[in-house]
Amino acid sequence: MNTLKKPLQINPIKHSQPMGAALAFMGIKNSLPLMHGSKGCASFTKVFFTSHYNEPIAMYNTSVSDITAVLEGGYETIIKSVENIIKKNNFEPEIIGLHTTGLTETKGDDIKSAKDFINIPYCYVHTPDFEGGMESGWALTVKALIEQFTNPSNKINNTKLLLLPNVNIQPIEIEKIKNFCESFGFETYALPDISTSLDGCLSEGQGKLGNGAISLEDIKNLGDSAYVVTIGESMKIAAETLLEKNPKIIHKHFNSLMGLNETDNFVTFLMGLQQINPISSIKRWRGRLQDAMLDTHFVIGNKTFVIIGEPDMCAGICELFGSVGAKIKAVIATTTSEILKNIDAENIFVGDFEDATKFLTECDVLIANSHGERILHSIESKAHLIVRGFPNYEEFGNQLKNDQLYEGGAYFLFEVANLLNKE
Repeated sequence: MNTLKKPLQINPIKHSQPMGAALAFMGIKNSLPLMHGSKGCASFTKVFFTSHYNEPIAMYNTSVSDITAVLEGGYETIIKSVENIIKKNNFEPEIIGLHTTGLTETKGDDIKSAKDFINIPYCYVHTPDFEGGMESGWALTVKALIEQFTNPSNKINNTKLLLLPNVNIQPIEIEKIKNFCESFGFETYALPDISTSLDGCLSEGQGKLGNGAISLEDIKNLGDSAYVVTIGESMKIAAETLLEKNPKIIHKHFNSLMGLNETDNFVTFLMGLQQINPISSIKRWRGRLQDAMLDTHFVIGNKTFVIIGEPDMCAGICELFGSVGAKIKAVIATTTSEILKNIDAENIFVGDFEDATKFLTECDVLIANSHGERILHSIESKAHLIVRGFPNYEEFGNQLKNDQLYEGGAYFLFEVANLLNKE
């Protein structure tokens, strides 16, 4: 795995840490995601997620200007912003999720002290946009939530399981993975849980606050979880923080839950804990995925793929398509990650869309975000585009697109095979 040494990025694929943090806070019930930075930072993030999910997005900011950045202390601006937002909107959130930007991090604002002057539970996380990416911003937020709110414990609830999904897992996927675990008899939580806040369900008061399926009270009580399951390399730091709250918790890591092998490993893990067999619908979906692999490998096998996106997403897709004989010509990731060392591909590096162009003339399928279409047109490549990752401005229903477990893997293979079959 290589990181290309370039003086700048051209057509970058990376998104900032504050965007990942904002999305994570939307997965907490009645949360107020608050970006400590300029109006432009929050406006771009709001437009970005509104276009991707086709949903009104709860996003607020402290409106730091060049004048206030110089003259005012960091926590004073935060306190004033919270007072104004609550007064203007006439609501009281259960938790405020404050995350920083490059401007306020460079200035060195004191964001921790603000909690001493705010009567609402307040989570702060440092997410400068001059390092990391969307994936790490999400993970750092989960770590901060556990670190600042989860109560230490020396007890264990043997049926309680916590999922820590990476940023690439869509709302419907979190819901399905939770239901999957619940079918084995577990009381299952996910942190964050955007399955009820960005799942495309029309509801009253939509868009004013984050409305995730996990509450602050749930987060406080995660210390008695018997098991914590991380999905994606980026989430290991959050699990390690939870283990500090209670060393008796058992941590199980999966690089992804895409494809037959990874899902089989997940099922084996759950079966071993509860000593029960999967329900009939899970067995049926396993057989359907096996049949899908047989049906599609004639079309997908020996086809050449280029995959661009967040490291955890790339790892899962490579696992799925490698199982049906696809050739992964190149993986171009947004940021560095240990998971990139485990991917089976001819070329693996951290880069941008410009770096990808030399591979696109000799590939059959590009898997990337919506900007991949423009790149393909610019070089007149005949490669097919499968849109995955952030942002997807081209399609409706991103929040209900499922690529996880046996069911999602089968549908993903069919999607690609049907596209290739049109040649």
